[in-house]
Amino acid sequence: MDITFLVATRGTCLRRKVGAILVKNKRILATGYNGAPRGLKHCGERESGCLRTQLNIPSGERHEISRAVHAEQNAIIQAAVYGFSIEGAICYTTNHPCVLCTKMLINAGIVEIVYAEGYPDELSAQLLAESGMKVRQYLKDEG
Repeated sequence: MDITFLVATRGTCLRRKVGAILVKNKRILATGYNGAPRGLKHCGERESGCLRTQLNIPSGERHEISRAVHAEQNAIIQAAVYGFSIEGAICYTTNHPCVLCTKMLINAGIVEIVYAEGYPDELSAQLLAESGMKVRQYLKDEG
């Protein structure tokens, strides 16, 4: 999880920095952090700033109104770009995944999600419970 938090420091989102790593057989396959798509300006570089903040959109809602690609999505994309199979991998992430990332992680064949902090997305939790994927919260004191 320490590596996951380090990856999160690269995030360019003004509202929340999130990191994710995909691990299989104790080997890191891919990393991801949240930020604007490749080659595009992130909110901090744009004169208008963050659209979600301007529109007062609460966390966990209206994911489509964001310039950022989520950390879990970027980890999946990185694995695809470099040709790594992530089926059977574990996703370590700083925050519980949103519903969009959850659907992608399920379809990618991820077998477990380990997250540090919660995220207000009830549908995500419902889909994960229905999928039977192992999900656990990492508590630093417990390791």
